[in-house]
Amino acid sequence: MAGRINDDDVKAVRDAVPIDSVVSEYLQLRNAGGGNLKGLCPFHDEKSPSFQVSPSKGLFHCFGCQEGGDTIAFVMKIDHLSFSETVERLAAKAGITLRYEEGGYNPSHQRGERIRLIEAHQAAAEFYVRALESPEAEIGRTFLAERGFDQDAAAHFRVGYSPAGWDHLTRYLRGKGFSDKELITSGLSQDGRRGPIDRFRGRLMWPISDTAGDIVGFGARKLRDDDNGPKYLNTPETPIYKKSQVLYGIDLAKKDIAKASRAVVVEGYTDVMACHLAGVTTAIATCGTAFGNDHIKILRRLLMDNGSARVIFTFDGDAAGQKAALRAFEDDQKFAAETYIAIAPDGMDPCDLRLVKGDDSVRDLVEPRTPLFEFALRQIVGRYDLETPAGRAAALDEAAAVVAKIKTSSVQREVAVQLAGLVGILDQEFVVRRVAQLARWARDKGGDHGERGGRGGPQGARGPRGGAPQQAAPAPAFSGPALNLRSPAHRTERELLKLALQKPALVSPAFDAYGVDEFTAPPYAAVRQCIEEAGGAEQGVVDDRAYLGAVLDAAPDNTVRNLVTELAVEVFHGKSIDETYAGMHLVHVRLRAVDRRIADVQSSLARLGTNVAPQDLAAAQNEVWVLQQYAQTLRAHGAAAL
Repeated sequence: MAGRINDDDVKAVRDAVPIDSVVSEYLQLRNAGGGNLKGLCPFHDEKSPSFQVSPSKGLFHCFGCQEGGDTIAFVMKIDHLSFSETVERLAAKAGITLRYEEGGYNPSHQRGERIRLIEAHQAAAEFYVRALESPEAEIGRTFLAERGFDQDAAAHFRVGYSPAGWDHLTRYLRGKGFSDKELITSGLSQDGRRGPIDRFRGRLMWPISDTAGDIVGFGARKLRDDDNGPKYLNTPETPIYKKSQVLYGIDLAKKDIAKASRAVVVEGYTDVMACHLAGVTTAIATCGTAFGNDHIKILRRLLMDNGSARVIFTFDGDAAGQKAALRAFEDDQKFAAETYIAIAPDGMDPCDLRLVKGDDSVRDLVEPRTPLFEFALRQIVGRYDLETPAGRAAALDEAAAVVAKIKTSSVQREVAVQLAGLVGILDQEFVVRRVAQLARWARDKGGDHGERGGRGGPQGARGPRGGAPQQAAPAPAFSGPALNLRSPAHRTERELLKLALQKPALVSPAFDAYGVDEFTAPPYAAVRQCIEEAGGAEQGVVDDRAYLGAVLDAAPDNTVRNLVTELAVEVFHGKSIDETYAGMHLVHVRLRAVDRRIADVQSSLARLGTNVAPQDLAAAQNEVWVLQQYAQTLRAHGAAAL
């Protein structure tokens, strides 16, 4: 049984590792005022930052999902580690030697699984790097040299070589104290007839690190013709390696991605190397899978979704590359960043381009030129004969269904207008209406666009005899006590929603960080949800008319739709509707939410009495303290503390 870590050592670890430096390994932080920092919460999806870090207090708290605590709590939550695993990891970072009580400490038996697996990967990476210098690895060094990578480049990216024998790495790691079970679990070894054997043999090896810089897997490239395996072989799914949640090169690129608000997504390990060596140090790549939701979440936290953020995808010009671009466009709207596509001349990837035309050509390639949506639509439209009415109609049907998936109505309209030009339809409003119609059908079917059903709409949109659409009765928009306009809380919430609908510039972007649960009146919570689905109050600053239309479109039924209309035209109670007035209501709504949360936690503790575990009691008391400090700051500094 593992010994208990000495309390003084835990405190030393907590004090030695600044919370902002740890959190910054996972997301971009910006000044939030009052000595605090803010960023997009890594524990839930949000468009505006409600996650705050206090370096002076060593604490974090998200006012959207209510996660909070110290450095140890943050690492435990984000990396799914136990308390002891987290302390050990942070202690290693700080160079602190831990003392254990209740018996002696045996590192080979008492360290947590994740720590052990990462240590095994680190040892394997060092083994592979040394093996690249061996005579056997000449074929690997030649492969790198032919692609323009010298010894320094290989060392920078920690490229290595796995010997061709059956169990060279397995025997090496056994000698380091790792058990056969750990080697199998890590994916570095696999079961053979007489025990574990190396998974990777006779291949060039790229270590794959997570955002924090820990090696969690490998990508292996085939070098010999007699190797019957796939061209690229990656680590299988393990407790520490999930291919949909890692990006190759993110450990090297994350600081520059955050600094430049720009990321370049390429297709392979050598492309990442070529880009970085050419000066494009924001390049990353997926690891044997399509670019998807979890990859977007990683980049969003680094880009902070500010208006100047850019994501540039580089895909081959072949059919597979075009398919990848269309898949990326499906997720395009999940970025607040603008997305572009870059395709090199003659279909060359960045590695080949650098080799043939030099570093300048790689830097020029990734300068944003073609928006991703434009490229995706051109690929669709290009499959049809636009010289005929039937061809134009078919092209419109397929492309409009794609545009209809864009949730933000103002963006949807803009792209629909451009689609009209691509197809060659002069009546732009006809195309806009067609896209909006498809979007409504999709919402009525619960977000499922179905199959393209020609001019009659998506399949299943009409009844069995071609009559009215068959729709389920809408779910109630909200439930709970009725509005009480004598309630100060309800009056303040109503006034804030009116500001968000009528004068969004006065409350944006702070309003968009407010959770639905900060509105205690269920009808107001429903309106807040509609604003969120319409892209937030920030969209109203860009185009207020389209914004209000989007909010109304997001309403689940006429009851909510009517309330939105009412709030959008109702006069304000104040005499001067300015930033001071808006700030006052923002602060009052937030303060009441904070006070409610404090009361809820204290009430829970009172009900539990002595039946609460010490660690839960400490966590609850810590949360109350953080919230009380925030409430005090709000009362002292007003809207400047938001």
